[in-house]
Formats: sequence, structure tokens, C-alpha cells
Amino acid sequence: MTGFGTISQSEISVHDGEMFGNSRANGQRLALSDVELLAPTEPSKIIALWNNFHALAAKLKVTEPDDPLYLLKAPTTSAAPNAVVKRPASYDGKVTYEGELGIVIGRRCSGVSVDQANDYIFGYTCVNDITAADIIGKDATFAQWARAKGFDSFCPFGPVIASGIDPAKLVVRTILNGEERQSYPISDMIFSAQQLVSKTSHDMTLLPGDLICCGTSLGVGSMKDQVNKVTIAIDGIGELANEFRQ
Repeated sequence: MTGFGTISQSEISVHDGEMFGNSRANGQRLALSDVELLAPTEPSKIIALWNNFHALAAKLKVTEPDDPLYLLKAPTTSAAPNAVVKRPASYDGKVTYEGELGIVIGRRCSGVSVDQANDYIFGYTCVNDITAADIIGKDATFAQWARAKGFDSFCPFGPVIASGIDPAKLVVRTILNGEERQSYPISDMIFSAQQLVSKTSHDMTLLPGDLICCGTSLGVGSMKDQVNKVTIAIDGIGELANEFRQ
């Protein structure tokens, strides 16, 4: 049986109704240790940002964009907290982690202003935007971002969707095999969460449950061990843990 609810410490308060509509607690409480957490939403599309941090743009010596630069990851890239992600059988090159903040849309959203954007944001989550990096530039005539990031389970996210928080105050950390590899402030984003929702909604209609991955900053690296334990930690949201196995 699957369901949804709100988490407080070690329990889930189960809700009836619709996650992105009317819902209320039904009185049932479940211990976190007794349930398996799924990805907290089933997005119709996953939007992934490139070049959205001042620090990374400066390091790469690339021009900061006038509009958000993004690609679409297939919904089948979704993976749950604690998921084991396996190397694709068709690819033997470098695979990288990318710790990111994720925005979850809560209402059908089209052509909204920056000032309206918060009304359409359900909350925020942790994302590991896994990438088969060597594929991107394999063909000199076409950068293959969607394929490089589109393998099954290449987008673990969770463990929860946190609401009522200010994303500009958050810090994203990535820990690989016990060693911190990334630690960067969301306040360094070129386009804020609200700007991303607004600008993207003028390109396409965003639906409840859709996920916008805000892009990553300094510290992206390869997962080289046979078993790689990756944790994306954002205080105020939680810790997303998963394994990548060769």
C-alpha cells in the first residue's frame, strides 16, 4: 500500500485526500522505520538547470546567461531515497554526482510572474542529478545533455518535500563515501527559485508534482569506487542518500 503524509521526527502522520489538493491527517501514525520512502512525487517532467551559479560560471569562465539554460530529464530517471543506481550496461565512462536543490510545483502553472511564483511552489527537496559525463561531448555536432542525464534512476530525490522555508538561506552539501565534496549557498544562484518558476512557466505549463533541479555549483566529481555512497544534505530539508554501483 502506498500513501502520503507529513513527517515529524521519527513518525509519519498519514493523510487522506490528494497530495496537491485537499488533504487532512486521518489519525494514523506510522514509524519511519516501518515504511519504505518512495520518491516524494511522480513528476510529469524534470527540468534540470545548467550554469545557474555565479561561482561555477566564474570558474568555468563562461558568460552568465540572460535566461535559464535547462534540459529535460525523463520521468523514468526518478529514484527514491536509498535507491541503488547501477552503471548503465551501454556506458563505461565517467559518472558524476551533482548535489542540487529541487523545486516541487504544487499547482498548474503557466505564465506566472516572479511575485506570484511562491503561490505555485509546493516545497523543496534534495536532488542528485547523476550524469554520464563523457556522453555530453561525444558527438562534436550535438551536445547530448538529455542522453547523458537520462538513464533510468539518474535522478534520486527526496527524502521529503519541505514547505515554508526560504530557499535563499539554504546550503547544499554533497558527501561522497564519507568525504564532503560540495558545500555551496543557494543565495549564489544566478536565477532564484522564484525566477526559475516564473521564467520556465512562460516556456511550458508546469504541473503539480513537476520537479525543477536548480543546477549545481563547485565540487562536482566522479564516482569511482565499486560502491559509491552519496548523500545530498540540505539543512531544513534533510538528507538524500543513495548508492551508485559500478
